[in-house]
Amino acid sequence: MCSSIIKLFNKLISIPSISPNDMGCQKIISKELLNMGFSIKNFDIKDTKNIWAEIGNKKNGKTLNFLGHTDVVPSGNLSNWKFDPFVPTIYEGKLYGRGSSDMKGSISSFIIAIKRFLHNFKNNMKGRITILLTSDEEGNAKNGIKKVVKKLIKNKEKIDYCIIGEPTSEKFLGDTIKNGRRGSLHLKLFLKGKGGHIAYKDYSENLIHKASFFINDLIKLDWHDKFNNKDENTNVQVSKIFSEDTVENMISENLFIRINFRFSYKISVNYIKSYVKKLLNYYKIKYNMKWKLSAKPFVNKNSRLLNSVVETIVFFNKKKPNVSMSGGTSDGRFIKKMKPEIIELGLLNNTIHKPNEFVKISDLKKLSKIYEKIIEKLLL
Repeated sequence: MCSSIIKLFNKLISIPSISPNDMGCQKIISKELLNMGFSIKNFDIKDTKNIWAEIGNKKNGKTLNFLGHTDVVPSGNLSNWKFDPFVPTIYEGKLYGRGSSDMKGSISSFIIAIKRFLHNFKNNMKGRITILLTSDEEGNAKNGIKKVVKKLIKNKEKIDYCIIGEPTSEKFLGDTIKNGRRGSLHLKLFLKGKGGHIAYKDYSENLIHKASFFINDLIKLDWHDKFNNKDENTNVQVSKIFSEDTVENMISENLFIRINFRFSYKISVNYIKSYVKKLLNYYKIKYNMKWKLSAKPFVNKNSRLLNSVVETIVFFNKKKPNVSMSGGTSDGRFIKKMKPEIIELGLLNNTIHKPNEFVKISDLKKLSKIYEKIIEKLLL
């Protein structure tokens, strides 16, 4: 079956499915799934392709869902690539191509894992396997899983377990899995001061000076998450500071600041908002603000899915994986509305979104076996 993984992988990598354009990836996958006995529903929303595939009997047991995306980020400067990013190339045991790790490799691995499982145990399967794919994960994510989940809930669909094929591994396959993600809260601050001549500081109010104290206090704050892995704690990043353009001898009366909060499930949005306001008031800064919550945090603690994934990885690696909530957001923030147990497990993430993205052939094969073993634990 290793050749089957590579064959499917090569077909998918050959398609320049820059988000949100699927460009035919899901047609290839649908054909493979139909031959395996799946039924398929298409949820095409504006420029985004989404499919929901299922096989088995949901009344006879639990539903295990595999979640993925067929879109990729742009390749960037082609001169930085050893090989054409959309011509799958094998070199020194590695498969090169845009989307190889994020996440066409994982999709290929779990589809072939399901194919093997059905070949061996279809008549003994207790429950149902579903697959949910979108072409809108790397972009704005407006017409992908977010909207499909609403339709699925309206249709009274239920998912018990969800495995997301995002590239979670760091140094070797299976060393890290995600049992949740931090939330993401954006803030746009519009500060108002008192402009004036730069030589007469007592007659003006330098917002840049004032804001520097505010920012310093904000980024140094101990949010009391206290996770063992510091990357899981609430983190504040100032991404932009902009003052209106003035002549050299003027202090501007306006300042714009953009801030992102990656916050854990131990911290509330209201707490963050109230602290920011408290700090601004402390420094007597006049302000207007706009908040945007792009993702709520979620966590999957002790559960059958988490335990099954950990046991499976120990079986193959002889070592427990690091269970983490670090990193950015994923489509897990949308699928969680269906209230499944969620785990993210995929390939190495050290080359994702970079030139010369690649995956080891041995890792594709091993990941597929890991997925297959997990299916057996949950549905037999």
